[in-house]
Amino acid sequence: MLPVQCKMARVALGLGVRELAEAAKVSPDTIARLERGEDLKPRTIDAIQATLEAAGVEFIPENGGGAGVRLKKDPKS
Repeated sequence: MLPVQCKMARVALGLGVRELAEAAKVSPDTIARLERGEDLKPRTIDAIQATLEAAGVEFIPENGGGAGVRLKKDPKS
């Protein structure tokens, strides 16, 4: 997960830094550091990514069109 993907995912879900931090069980400063592109432990990044995925975000890898995120399709629709 790239820093910009974290921010895009958080905003798409309507989450603030504090809300995401609480859900991922990390500090708000950790989320801010990630979004600024600072180095974090891989397990911390994994925890944040897993939290965002559980909330309904799908991460799109770099595939020539740039890395991104999208909301998972609601299976009910």
